[in-house]
Amino acid sequence: MSYARQVDREFVARLERFPLVRLRIRYEDIEPMRRRRMQHLLDAAAALVRAPWRGIRPAARACYSRAEFEDLLREHLRLYAAEVHALGGSVRPALLVAPVRERLRALMESRADSLARDVAALLYAAAMR
Repeated sequence: MSYARQVDREFVARLERFPLVRLRIRYEDIEPMRRRRMQHLLDAAAALVRAPWRGIRPAARACYSRAEFEDLLREHLRLYAAEVHALGGSVRPALLVAPVRERLRALMESRADSLARDVAALLYAAAMR
């Protein structure tokens, strides 16, 4: 069993204390997104570790332009939002989360843009000085 599935099972076991809420995780919907997100993060981490400089700032600057790093982070955050959205569809009864499910995804995606921009600005700021 994968580590992610073990974490999911432990979470579902804790939810069983709430009699009106059930979580049936549809792995066929979630695992492709989860794999894509994790591979995306693993590829970025591998690139940063291979960089000949120590520290996140020099490594990021060696591997990515500011725009590339911002795009990389934005894509990771959007993949995470898609995964959270898919997980929200696993809640039963679905009516409990239906009103907020779409709003949450839209909020996460809009925040992905500003968060990626802010993090890239902080990471690359010292290079501008």
